[in-house]
Amino acid sequence: MLQSYIYCLLSSFLCRDSSADKLEGESRLKANINVVSLSVGKLVNISQGHINTHTYTHTHTHKQTHLFHFLTSFLFASFSEQPQAWRIFRAQCDDLYLPSQSDDDYQNLEDTLVVFCVDISGSMSVTTEVCVYCNINVVCMWWRQGIQDALQRALTSMLQQSPRRRVALVTFGDEVVIYGDGTRTPLTLRDWALVDYDHIWQQGAAYSVPHCIAETFQQLIQRVRELREHGATCLGPAALASVAIASRYPGSKVILCTDGRANIGLGEMEQTASLSLVIISIMSFEGTDCRLADVGRLADTTGGRVNIVNIGTIAREMQAASRDNVLATSVTATLLASDGMYFPYEDENNHKLVREIGNVTKGLEITFEFAVKPEFMHVFLQKDTLPFQLQLSFKTRDQQRVTRIITEHRIWAGSFNMSVLGVHCAQLCASLTMEGRVQEAQKQLKAQQHLQHRPIQKQESIYGNWMDTMTTICDITTESQVIIRLIYEQRHII
Repeated sequence: MLQSYIYCLLSSFLCRDSSADKLEGESRLKANINVVSLSVGKLVNISQGHINTHTYTHTHTHKQTHLFHFLTSFLFASFSEQPQAWRIFRAQCDDLYLPSQSDDDYQNLEDTLVVFCVDISGSMSVTTEVCVYCNINVVCMWWRQGIQDALQRALTSMLQQSPRRRVALVTFGDEVVIYGDGTRTPLTLRDWALVDYDHIWQQGAAYSVPHCIAETFQQLIQRVRELREHGATCLGPAALASVAIASRYPGSKVILCTDGRANIGLGEMEQTASLSLVIISIMSFEGTDCRLADVGRLADTTGGRVNIVNIGTIAREMQAASRDNVLATSVTATLLASDGMYFPYEDENNHKLVREIGNVTKGLEITFEFAVKPEFMHVFLQKDTLPFQLQLSFKTRDQQRVTRIITEHRIWAGSFNMSVLGVHCAQLCASLTMEGRVQEAQKQLKAQQHLQHRPIQKQESIYGNWMDTMTTICDITTESQVIIRLIYEQRHII
């Protein structure tokens, strides 16, 4: 029933072995192939699949909470100390709980905002060669010109596909200029205002964007054409102001285009953006000094992407990032396993995992490793299935708060799904690298490389190509920035 939504790889060796094996005189980490993959983009689409739907009123919320507790207790009871007790409960359950009425005001499905936050610092005057007219002629183009062209194309595309969406423009050099939808007098933040984050948030949140792009297209195009590069790179204040503007409309997006290291940093802004239900995507030029470890956390935390672009690809990537593909907001996933299991690389070392996902876009997939504590190994080795329960709480595009509960027993897959393992390795390595644990990320890549060379079922070509590129990271011992760039390039092609 849920094959296309949840994929679980089970090894007959469930205990995660981090002990050192000797391989050519070096210690080697064993790859953990016990992975749960959740297609969250499909799971939040409540119009698909055979789901048991239930409604409740706010006066009966305690009954719903009691039901969740009952399901959870029943799941754990299925792994009692009696050897055969777990076999009784095999049914797959997929239940959706809907309120009889929403506690939020109705929101127009197109009433979201896209904020283009554009770097116009002095470094944007760099030129690069671009091939035109079927590679016959080569011309030089400033990066600023490339961004202007990409912005105009993105605005034109949005006008054609989503004319009722709102669009705002923010630029930053040595000052931050908020143009909004182009119909008002721009608001400029400079000097002391750039280091007062409370003031920046208040100014951004108060700056209204009342008109849709169908009404402001010409004004925005004119503002884009007038952009000129100057000054340093006050990235942090510009990003904060953009998030503040977008925070008025849940599920909105900020597309941040930058090429350089910020002289005023981002601080701890990823949490602010996530709580504001704003998605941040990054456009960074190839070969620049953009600190991906900093901006990458913004994208990862808010459900956005890091795109490493050049003059020839930035227009396409900007259009893709601005596309209206938000399926749900305020998404929280709770994954429950049996007592004795745990999830490596997570804060809590137990059988319950809670992940604040935030915004979910089409195609989003997240993965988790799981393992069995050594003292429980003898119990689990007697079983051929494992129970999991997923509790997914989220808001739909029309602001309806729903909860989906899926309970399943999963049989060992029997063979490796290298696509799932590839996605998991990319996500795990990116997360470790963002935390500064570069050597640990390298060990994970080496373990995956060893797994690829085992005599197993033929690899999917996409995973093989991915691993060929990723293994070059294992030989890099100098600049972690290079590792981050390669990881972000590869994690989005799987």
